[in-house]
Amino acid sequence: MKIIIAPDSFKESLTALQVAKAIEIGFRYIFPDGEYIKVPMADGGEGTVQSMVDATQGHFVDLEVTGPLGNKVMAQYGILGAKEGELATSAVIEMASASGLHLVPREQRNPLYTTSFGTGELIKDALDRGIKHIVLGLGGSATNDAGAGLAQALGIQFKDDKGQELAFGGEALAQLKNIDTSQIHPLLSLCQIDVACDVDNPLCGERGASAIFGPQKGATPEIVTSLDNTLAYFADVIAQSGFEDHRLEPGAGAAGGMGLGVKTFLNATLKPGIEIVMETVGFADILEGADLVITGEGRIDGQTVFGKTPMGVLKQANMKGVATIGIAGSLGKEADAILAHGMLAIFPIIPALDSLDNVLAQAENNLISSSRNIASMLMLGQNLS
Repeated sequence: MKIIIAPDSFKESLTALQVAKAIEIGFRYIFPDGEYIKVPMADGGEGTVQSMVDATQGHFVDLEVTGPLGNKVMAQYGILGAKEGELATSAVIEMASASGLHLVPREQRNPLYTTSFGTGELIKDALDRGIKHIVLGLGGSATNDAGAGLAQALGIQFKDDKGQELAFGGEALAQLKNIDTSQIHPLLSLCQIDVACDVDNPLCGERGASAIFGPQKGATPEIVTSLDNTLAYFADVIAQSGFEDHRLEPGAGAAGGMGLGVKTFLNATLKPGIEIVMETVGFADILEGADLVITGEGRIDGQTVFGKTPMGVLKQANMKGVATIGIAGSLGKEADAILAHGMLAIFPIIPALDSLDNVLAQAENNLISSSRNIASMLMLGQNLS
């Protein structure tokens, strides 16, 4: 029996790889001779670097970069493992590692001044190492600079009417008069950049970057209005400078307008995160000949069907005709929605009411126990058939 184990992480308790290992342990009690292939998954959000490095036996790069406030912070990205005899040419970067909201003390949060420069430094380091394909995960950012800081780190210059380079932050974009790409990183054009983006917000307006994401980054109503106007002006200058105008496209407003920036300056492609992850690890090929797929996440609920990891895995498995079950830390409201899409069954692992701390601490043991019970039911089904 070939069993593919492809879960997301159980947030705050287990990484995706730890989840996969626990499921395998439980199943091996009942099917000791099964062929188990663990494929840690993610949907482009927190944990994507860890999952993809684990799935490909890659490694991490630690780097000191410019944080959102202009200070130095330590950030990390992953270089994915390559097939034997081949050079590693793919990397995965989470914007939050270098430009995340968690790097800014609550009392200092103000998207007028925060920068995405550090994320650009991570990309630059990857390019300098010969990377030809980058997966960039958006989300958790502290910035509202439309990716201008990222572009600056890669050699693009944004100048005011005096020819001076703009300062960091969303507010400074209002002074932009000229965009100079003559010093852009020479290897950027040789690199394919796929951006994991699961929101469809445009750059500006009531559903734009500033209005929807600005408040959680410290923006007052007055700052939201100012930033929205500034991003509209920034988009005007971009269009007047000969770049394609992406401001109205779905995802342009993601991560404080980073969606616009990566499309404009990196020629990046925005895709649902789970699709990028599965393409990068070759999940369709891994499914060949499988008898069962096991997926899951910390909580399966009605939102799971909207691009979360279990739904992405289920779609691929359905295309291959492979039966799929889901295991979750808990089941939320409308969790059964995923059953209508072809998942055979979903199982929660919490055996009794307990405190959140205890539930998180016991996640691994509960997962092993539940997986063993699920495997026992599968064995019973085989014996009865």
